[in-house]
Amino acid sequence: MALTCGIVGLPMVGKTTFFNLLTNAGIETSAFYSGKTGTNINMAVVPDERVNYLSKMFKPKKTTYAQIEFIDIPGLVRGASQGKGTGNEFLSAVRDADALVHILRSFENKNVLHVDDTLDILQDLETVNMELLFADLQLVETRLERINSGKKKKLENPLEEVTLLKIRDVLENEQPVSSISFTDGEKEAVKHITFLTDKPMLIVVNLDEKQFTSKAYPQKDAIYTYGKEHNIIILEICAQVEAEISQLEDEDKTVFMEDLGINEPGIDRLAKAVYRLLGLISFLTAGEDEVKAWTIKKELPAKKAAGKIHSDIERGFIRAEVVAFEDLKKAGSIAKAREMGLFRLEGKDYLVQDGDIINFRFNV
Repeated sequence: MALTCGIVGLPMVGKTTFFNLLTNAGIETSAFYSGKTGTNINMAVVPDERVNYLSKMFKPKKTTYAQIEFIDIPGLVRGASQGKGTGNEFLSAVRDADALVHILRSFENKNVLHVDDTLDILQDLETVNMELLFADLQLVETRLERINSGKKKKLENPLEEVTLLKIRDVLENEQPVSSISFTDGEKEAVKHITFLTDKPMLIVVNLDEKQFTSKAYPQKDAIYTYGKEHNIIILEICAQVEAEISQLEDEDKTVFMEDLGINEPGIDRLAKAVYRLLGLISFLTAGEDEVKAWTIKKELPAKKAAGKIHSDIERGFIRAEVVAFEDLKKAGSIAKAREMGLFRLEGKDYLVQDGDIINFRFNV
């Protein structure tokens, strides 16, 4: 099952615009809060310079990049945890996501209404965070009630109740579940419960063109301080500029970005950051038929990685012939890399590294 990333935030902050830019979905956006309750789901390509390089080297019939599934989640309003607005749909969609991208609106546009009639990125951040927190608190209270509802406690795990009480104390102090240090036993006791404030998150500040050019906007220092304190990545992206970049041919795109003083589209940076946030890496296979990035979780042994290609390769695994991408790039060709002794044979327990180019040897 593919890992998914949910795009969250208040209404009218640019969520669907970012979703469209990431996935080319072409979903209609509106300048007025429509109260939409449906989620949009689509796949986004993860740009990878290594795939580009190998594609030029091998000139394959097909080039395949890694992909991530994104969910465009309905805009949230205060009281969502009690079911207000699109609350139930919002919380259900967030629960389905493995990680979250929180879009904060900094851009000024009189034609696009703000749900609170004022631009305040810290207040907007707090609104969404508190609704997630309240939803978790409600979840804990419901579970504790169920445990204590009869004459005899209904515990699936002897540590469950004490762990839930520990979580409740933290939530009541307005801190997320992600801030808690759990023992292995405590983790096991509540593993069947999905806490919204425990999901990995990154923040995108959606700038206007003037803010993007000047690199200045209200509360910039405060949002970076928040990111540092909570170990959250902050990305500054102007959706308006990204939309313009996406419409250009490659040659014009390069010139346009040079004029703006940027090396890479913000939407590419976002896709890569989400990939890392989900704890994913890519290993590569390369040949005349196809150059492909294969998505795996970090710390995956070579034999399991082989199974991503085909179960037969995992079952009949003998060895993995591996060369690091950077080593191949320095050598300039496969033949030169072999000549320099940069290829190595690895066994089934070798932990695949990001950017490994692998040829699996197997026998079935």
